Amino acid sequence: MDVERTSLPGIGLRHVLTTARGRQIGVVSHHTGRRDLVVYDKHDPDVCVVSVALTGEEANTLAELLETSRVVERLAEMHRQVDGLVTEQIVLAAGSPYAGRTLGDTQARARTGASIVAVVREGRVLASPRPDFVFAAEDVVVAVGTGEGTAGVADILTGG
Repeated sequence: MDVERTSLPGIGLRHVLTTARGRQIGVVSHHTGRRDLVVYDKHDPDVCVVSVALTGEEANTLAELLETSRVVERLAEMHRQVDGLVTEQIVLAAGSPYAGRTLGDTQARARTGASIVAVVREGRVLASPRPDFVFAAEDVVVAVGTGEGTAGVADILTGG
């Protein structure tokens, strides 16, 4: 998909994409950090019909919400492409030895060969957590690998 990037002198940058149905949607990134989500008129793409001003935090939250579906789509595509690949969702119980500890502490990849690719916390997907990511009770940990590997990650997170 093509994204048109336009410099807006004194303001920032505008990124616009055209959907499969011909609608143009854009984001204006101001130098101040503010973001405007804009929707252009279907019949006259020079006319903005809706503009929603977002703070940096709101823009990041919206990006995470949109990224959520992309992570799920990528995992589904990997399942179709790679025979034997398994995705496991593991709820981190309050009594887990890793509640309050980092992803790196688990050494999950080295111990099992499976990868922790995302964590869902309070309905928000945190994709590609870094080794310093700290787990919390009730996190849903998404692991990808062989059946044996993802079961190993579950064992680590539940029993150490």
